[in-house]
Amino acid sequence: MVSLKKSYPAKQLCDWSEEVMHRVAQTDAFRHARQVALYNALPDEVQTASFLEKWYKKKELWLPVVIGDDLELVQYRGKSQLRKGAFGILEPADQSAPFAGSAIDLMLVPGVAFDRNGNRLGRGRGFYDRLLHQLTALKFGICFDFQLIPEVPVESFDIGMDAVITEKEMIGVK
Repeated sequence: MVSLKKSYPAKQLCDWSEEVMHRVAQTDAFRHARQVALYNALPDEVQTASFLEKWYKKKELWLPVVIGDDLELVQYRGKSQLRKGAFGILEPADQSAPFAGSAIDLMLVPGVAFDRNGNRLGRGRGFYDRLLHQLTALKFGICFDFQLIPEVPVESFDIGMDAVITEKEMIGVK
C-alpha cells in the first residue's frame, strides 16, 4: 500500500482528499453531529487540514493527541494553536483539557486499508483501536479508493467502521 500511494502524484491525492471530505460533509451523520473527532493527516493519508479550517467554528472538532501508548482527544481551535507532536503530526498545543469522549457524535478514522465490511487495517500500534473502544460514536473510515481491498485481517480487539468513504463511493453510510 505504501508503494501504491507513492505512485500517485501529491496533487492527485490532494484532489481526492477534497472529494472524500466533501462526501463526508454530505452525510446526515456529519450534518447532525455537534462534536466530531478526526485527525490531522500524515502525508500519505486523506488530507483533513482544509476541512478542519472550514468547520472548526461551526462544530466542535477534536483531534487525537499521542499520550504514551494512547490517544486522547483535544479540541481543535485553529491551525495557529497547533504544534508538532509524536510522529511529526500536528496536535493542539494546549492539552490541558482532554475530552472524555462519550459525547462525540462522529469519528473520522484513517487507515492503511479498509474492506467493504468496514474492517480497518491500521499502522499496527493499536492507537486507534484503544481510542475507539472508549467511544460510542459512529465511526467512518476515510481513505482513497485504491485502499479498499477485498479483505482486511481482523483480530478480536479490532473495531470495525460503520461506514467507509472514498473519493468514489460511500459504503454503509448512515
